[in-house]
Amino acid sequence: MQSIQLTIRGKVQGVGYRRWFHDQATILGLKGTVKNLVNGNVAATLVGDKEKIVEMIKRSYEGPRHAVVDDIQQLELTIDECHFQGFKILR
Repeated sequence: MQSIQLTIRGKVQGVGYRRWFHDQATILGLKGTVKNLVNGNVAATLVGDKEKIVEMIKRSYEGPRHAVVDDIQQLELTIDECHFQGFKILR
């Protein structure tokens, strides 16, 4: 199990990025959260198998149709998966 926090920079608000991210994470069986930040970025916390997290990061660079991802910062965390019930979009 791995836990990671992502900060996704670019044109990622107003394009359905959080919903898309939620759907992709759910397909991969990951737990965690995704939310918009006041500075226009998106933050996500992912918990799950390392291979699936790596795949999610790859997909995150693509995003939904109108998104443009410039950069993704990664920070490893020590969060236990039992803190999360599936994957949620935070407001």
